[in-house]
Amino acid sequence: MTAPQGRGIAETSSTGPTFRILHVSTGNVCRSPITERLTRHALSDRLGDPLTGGLIVESAGTWGHEGAPMEANAEVVLADFGADASGFMGRELLDEHVIRADLVLTATRDHRAQVISMGHSAGLRTFTLKEFTRLVRAIDPTTLPDPHEGVVERARALVRAAAALRGWLLAPSPDADEVFDPYGAPITFFRSIGDEIHQALDPGGRHPRTARP
Repeated sequence: MTAPQGRGIAETSSTGPTFRILHVSTGNVCRSPITERLTRHALSDRLGDPLTGGLIVESAGTWGHEGAPMEANAEVVLADFGADASGFMGRELLDEHVIRADLVLTATRDHRAQVISMGHSAGLRTFTLKEFTRLVRAIDPTTLPDPHEGVVERARALVRAAAALRGWLLAPSPDADEVFDPYGAPITFFRSIGDEIHQALDPGGRHPRTARP
């Protein structure tokens, strides 16, 4: 089933393998849209067109506002990073989204538990965003397939390696793996959440600051 335009990246026309990343929050109007569009932006910077590598990026909400635009402050945050907010429409998380996803990244541990409770053998491929980042930074990149062998194979190996580390590399605090909800908050809080998400999407841990007017 092809993702509707504006809700995720549409299915690639390539006959090669794909790797589908699903970002999950509550309403799919704040955190997961920011994460989806910042992920696309980062992949475009690193890979050119991510679809040529078989990567598909989507988002949904456990109480998703079907067809809703993202929050205006979320659009401002994306503009801060030069990311595209256009054409977004919220959607409710469905079984088919979890079934198709190769990696599910959630805003909080509660979202992760909700995804896993849906079944579909989701446990080994579902992490909070910050949890996945913490685990990925501990993985020796030389143990992964060479990038020249393909982005999809490397991504799948990364998920397996992160799942294997989960029980050994624990969070320093209960809140360390959480991205808190900025819904209804002022733009300053949205921007702090945007910074957290942007940092979590930086695999090298360099955390460059956002340039703002």
